Amino acid sequence: MDFQRLLLVVALSFVLLMLYQAWQKDYGPQPPVPAATAQTPAPAQDLPTAGVRSGAEPEMREGLASARRVRVYTDVYAIEIDTQGGDLRRTDLIQYPVSLERKDEPTRLLDDSSNLLFIAQSGLRPASGTDTAQVPDHYTVYQAEKDEYRLADGQDELQVRLQWRDANGIEVDKIFTFHRGSYVVNVDYAVRNQSQQPWSAHAYYQLQRQRPTESTGAFGIYTYTGGVIHGQELKYEKVDFDDMDQAALNRTLTGGWAAMIQHYFVGAWIPPQQASQDYYSRALGNNRYLLGMIGEGLQVAPGASGAYQARLYMGPKLQDEMSAIADGLALTVDYGKLTIIADPIFWLMKKINKLVDNWGWSIVILTLLIKLAFYKLSATSYKSMAHMRKMTPRMQALKERFGDDRQKLNEAMMKLYKEEKINPLGGCLPILVQIPVFIALYWVLLESVELRQAPWILWINDLSTMDPYYVLPILMGASMLIQHRLNPTPMDPIQAKVMMALPIVFTFFFAFFPSGLVLYWVVNNVLSVAQQWYITRYVVKA
Repeated sequence: MDFQRLLLVVALSFVLLMLYQAWQKDYGPQPPVPAATAQTPAPAQDLPTAGVRSGAEPEMREGLASARRVRVYTDVYAIEIDTQGGDLRRTDLIQYPVSLERKDEPTRLLDDSSNLLFIAQSGLRPASGTDTAQVPDHYTVYQAEKDEYRLADGQDELQVRLQWRDANGIEVDKIFTFHRGSYVVNVDYAVRNQSQQPWSAHAYYQLQRQRPTESTGAFGIYTYTGGVIHGQELKYEKVDFDDMDQAALNRTLTGGWAAMIQHYFVGAWIPPQQASQDYYSRALGNNRYLLGMIGEGLQVAPGASGAYQARLYMGPKLQDEMSAIADGLALTVDYGKLTIIADPIFWLMKKINKLVDNWGWSIVILTLLIKLAFYKLSATSYKSMAHMRKMTPRMQALKERFGDDRQKLNEAMMKLYKEEKINPLGGCLPILVQIPVFIALYWVLLESVELRQAPWILWINDLSTMDPYYVLPILMGASMLIQHRLNPTPMDPIQAKVMMALPIVFTFFFAFFPSGLVLYWVVNNVLSVAQQWYITRYVVKA
């Protein structure tokens, strides 16, 4: 297989992959559209049983009934907590606007509206033999001292306390602690047993989410949206909505976390890292799903106190911050199978950005460094193609001489390769070595929230969205066309026509890609053209 044929296979495979993904999103099997609002009864159980850790089967209750709202404002959050269950019902990330055109509207990560449901819940479940009336779950209505809390200037920490009291003397405070500049919320339970009997319960933490039903368009780029669990015994396992439909998750892990992720943002419950947790999922019907965990029981003697502790991360996929919070949490920046290559690429791009303070120029410099790293391999490939180009008239003469006799034609061409000391695979193998790096870089540019709404120059004010004037895609298509001119002409006329059409096809596809990705391809193509032209003109003199 010569270089042209390899390039054709890679290019067409990429195009077919993008077409398949778009077709699946637009015309493939779609999840059922919810027919009811968030106020309808949940048709399935939404309290954890998690094996023996729950002493009583949950009863059927109303879904997202609401009580009183408590609003919390910090330097990174605008949050609404419902006193029913102490659910976090709405979370606005005020430092991440929806778009550059809507700068005053923050991205809403958690939301309890009927078509965008994504909330964080937690509660207590009774241990075996414990009266359920003494245990507040996420249906219990708490009391709040105020309707609004604000992190004041100079204040590093803000605490919101919800209170619940039982007639028998059990007191439970649900305490939210917010920190300046942090997307981590501490969620603690403080229990005081003023009764005459021992009290015991398990704490559970869960995320309830609706499966997204909208499609973004025929040539949009799609990333994983769904559940993920991680623990000491299991490293980063996706639990998508189809998995939850097929079977309820029931797995015991030490520490870890449970998350619902989407492009650029994540919500994750993080329990104590040395304790055992039963991880579970539920398909609730109406297109709603649960993913969560229930921990080991805590027993509080009469007259004594006890506490449960957990953390909730709600925010952007910032790798450095998430790595410091919990082991493996940074893996929610999903680079797929090529994470081992993508991680150092992103590390290098961050280092470059610290120097130039512009993610667009960071992409340009990173592409240049990668090109330099593969300079020798690329040179070998281009030399081989240049030699092949010199041989094109002689190969064309052989084709005319032997006509349709493929066997004799191939024998004559192999003899020509041997005489001229040309390796017909010389243009292919160096390219194959580079493909994993290029794919890893593709996912780095696609997944990195740092590029979201990051400007470059002139009209490119958001590297995560398409070029509004299509300048970069046109430049990319032009550079592909120039590359095509420098390559040896395929002997097969059909193959030659297909190769000629590829720059047009790719220009059309890349017109809808994030401009950061297109910038990478433009720079890479320009450097490739310069190197190939130099080798063809001055080294091989083809």
